[in-house]
Amino acid sequence: MSLSVLILIDVVAILVLTFGLYWPRHRRKSMVVAYLTANIGVAAVASVLSSSSINAGLGLGLFGILSIIRLRSDELDHTEIAYYFGALALGLFAGLGGSLSWATPVMTLAILAALYVGDHPALFPQFRNQIVNLDSAYTDETALVMRLENLLNAKVHHANVRKVDLVNDTTSVDVRYELPRANPRLQSTDTTPAVIGEER
Repeated sequence: MSLSVLILIDVVAILVLTFGLYWPRHRRKSMVVAYLTANIGVAAVASVLSSSSINAGLGLGLFGILSIIRLRSDELDHTEIAYYFGALALGLFAGLGGSLSWATPVMTLAILAALYVGDHPALFPQFRNQIVNLDSAYTDETALVMRLENLLNAKVHHANVRKVDLVNDTTSVDVRYELPRANPRLQSTDTTPAVIGEER
């Protein structure tokens, strides 16, 4: 398969990933720039590496360096990381895919399908994950779960205590919970810490 065809497939794929999947669901403009630039940049560098005497190890090293730089420069949730690595993988398929022949478009479609299904709003819409800061110190897990279920009006499936401050009387907990099916608040997963006060 010629390089021009692979580049065309990559361009179509990254446009679908960015503007067909990511943007309608998450609306974060800065990541649109990151996905497009990372994809095209990796494709360009990978195509140069594939046509030179430089070994493939350097190409994989480049992949890792790009990932580290981007992931350390800003806070990304797991969904955005998945899109980011998808964009990088598509770029590598385009630049190094000459030897993969027809496996390249198949793997490209597989990545897009995985993002479409895995990040679909209809997939587990009642489940949430949130960091909750309580203004009471809880050392009893049962009492903590009961309090969280009352505050969130939801079924708590997992509560991972991050910090209990007995001096300032606070508890920070990472909660994974399920909203009632009749609950209309079908918002996207939010990992931003929330401060929930209690009546004394």
